[in-house]
Amino acid sequence: MPSARPAAPLSSSMSSALLVAAIILLGLNLRPILAAIGPLLDSIQASTGISNADAGLLTTVPVFAMGVCALAGAQLQRRLGVARGIGLGIAIIAAACGLRWPLHGSGGLIATAALGGLGIALVQALLPAFIKRHFPERAGQLMGFYTTGIMGGAAIAAASASPLAQSWGWNALLALWALPAVAAALLWRRASAARVDVSGGAGASLPVSSGRAWLLMVFFGIGTGAYTLVLAWLPPFYTELGWSAADSGLLLGGLTLVEVLAGLVISSIIHRFPDRRILLLAVLLSVLAGLACLIVAPAQLALPAVILLGCGIGSLFPLSLIVSMDHVRDPAGAGALLGFVQGGGYIIASSMPFIAGLIRQHSSSLAQAWMVMAGGVVLLLLIAVRFAPGGTLVQPCAGRAS
Repeated sequence: MPSARPAAPLSSSMSSALLVAAIILLGLNLRPILAAIGPLLDSIQASTGISNADAGLLTTVPVFAMGVCALAGAQLQRRLGVARGIGLGIAIIAAACGLRWPLHGSGGLIATAALGGLGIALVQALLPAFIKRHFPERAGQLMGFYTTGIMGGAAIAAASASPLAQSWGWNALLALWALPAVAAALLWRRASAARVDVSGGAGASLPVSSGRAWLLMVFFGIGTGAYTLVLAWLPPFYTELGWSAADSGLLLGGLTLVEVLAGLVISSIIHRFPDRRILLLAVLLSVLAGLACLIVAPAQLALPAVILLGCGIGSLFPLSLIVSMDHVRDPAGAGALLGFVQGGGYIIASSMPFIAGLIRQHSSSLAQAWMVMAGGVVLLLLIAVRFAPGGTLVQPCAGRAS
């Protein structure tokens, strides 16, 4: 039999366009496995009997996996190769979503959350390196498209979860997210085929001996904890108040859209503020005010809460990374510092949904969870004033990343 012909090579412009589309589609698939849970949680608990604490694990476990893989980013790059590792990650996400059709008990949901978290972590740890290598002059723009895709996927998943689940059932709806993940995997394989895959070499070690690096990690972790807490528990909080699951999902979808807009705005004006503390204090106060709305009068102040939290959380994520970059001058050291900050930070952030689940299990209300998070934001305000321009630098360490 004649052998199958290889796919015809793509022109340079077509190849680049396909890669950009693949990068955006990859981003769109990184949050639905998390964001679709909150609006459906009451139905899931009624069907499976999963406890509030275990429900918190549906967000905690994937975010924890993101942190572990971020810390191991250099090893993953060396062992898997960048493009191959990204392809494996999106395939794992597709498998995790698809398995939620048959494995819809509490144990199956937690297991698929762990599997999905591994896939998300692989893509998140490796895709920025791919972008920087193949699109060095457009890296900022493509990272913007990528992060916008992430937030857009979360908004779509949250807003559509309840209406679609009413027609198909919650387990079918969760499994449905395998389809766009499969599409992303196929597009990525085609788009990246012409690019030479690379494995990482020696780089800077993680800055475990730097006190400032640990401070940056804690700052990123607590700030991201606000995102994971809201993602997991804002819809159930409002269903407690008598809102429908559909309206609660739309509320989370709206908050996510505000986050996207805030992130784009902060990225466009950051160069005007060499002293980042001005922006840091402003966005932290916005988060604190949004949490106050949830604590004091959540039903009456739902819209202000969404706007304030969306503006604050959406701005805090890019600001935290930019402030981290301000503390290093060496490119290899920058990669090591960001891996350390994000890795440890995601591990810290993963605790918040679980803590909130424990609080809800023992007090049958989430109000205390917002108070705990507000205390964390006050701590961030105290830390932020230490990030003066021209302050302490995190010195890179030569050698293989650890």
